[in-house]
Amino acid sequence: MALALRCLRSVPSLLLHSRGLPRAPGACPAPLLEGCSQCVQQMLLSRQMATKKAKGKGQSQAKVNISAALVEDIISLEETSEDMQAVVKALKEDFSRNLNVRTSPGALDHITVMTKDGKFPLNQLGQISQKSPQLMIVNMTSFPESTAAAAKAIRESGMNLNPEVDGTVIRVPVPKVTREHRESLAKLAKQSTNKSKEVLRKVRSKSITQVKKFKNKVSEDTIWLLEKQIQQMADDAAAEMDKLLAAKTKELLG
Repeated sequence: MALALRCLRSVPSLLLHSRGLPRAPGACPAPLLEGCSQCVQQMLLSRQMATKKAKGKGQSQAKVNISAALVEDIISLEETSEDMQAVVKALKEDFSRNLNVRTSPGALDHITVMTKDGKFPLNQLGQISQKSPQLMIVNMTSFPESTAAAAKAIRESGMNLNPEVDGTVIRVPVPKVTREHRESLAKLAKQSTNKSKEVLRKVRSKSITQVKKFKNKVSEDTIWLLEKQIQQMADDAAAEMDKLLAAKTKELLG
C-alpha cells in the first residue's frame, strides 16, 4: 500500500517533466505543482509580465475612451481634440491653397506679406487677377510702399513662382506643369506635413504636462489613462495627416 502511494505522488512530477513545464523559480527543488506558494506567485508574475511584453510587441492594444465630463477638472479633452483637429485642418487648407498643379489667382490670396505695419494677406494689399493661363497680375496701387515686400513673399511662398516688379504692378508667370514641378510640389507637401506633426506634438506635450500637474491629487491609474488617451488622439490626428499627404501626393504626381 505504501509503495502504491509513493508511485501516485510521483505522477504529477513525471507529467510535468514529460510536458516540458518549468520548475519553480529560485532554489526551490520541487516541481511547480509541488513548490511553495511564493514560487507559484513568482511564476505567475513572470508569465503576466511576459504576456504584457508580447502584447506590446505584436498585438494591438485596447483603445482608451475616458468620459470628458469625469476629468474636466484635470483637463478639457474636448479642447485638446479641437486643438489637434485645428492642426489637421490647417494642413488641409495649405494643401488646397498652395499646392496645386495649376496655379490660380486664389492660390495667392493668403500669401503672408511682412510690412512695416505688420503681417497681411496679399489679397488685402493688392488686386490679384489672371491675365492669361500663363500670367497673373498683382496690382499694388493701393499700397505701393509694400510692392517689394509682396514680391518677396510671392517668391518665398514655396509655390515655385518668380514674380517680376514693374512699378506698382507685380507680374507672376505661371510655370508649366512639368514632372520636376510636380515632384517639387510633392516634396513641399511632405515638408508641410512634417511641420504640422511638430505642431501636433507640441499640443500633445502641452496637454500631458497639464495632466501631470495633478499627479499628487489623483491616482496614478487616472494619470496613466489620461496620458494614453491624449496619445491616442495625437496618433489619430497624425494618421489623418498621413492620409491627406498620400492623397495629395497621388494628385500631384498623377
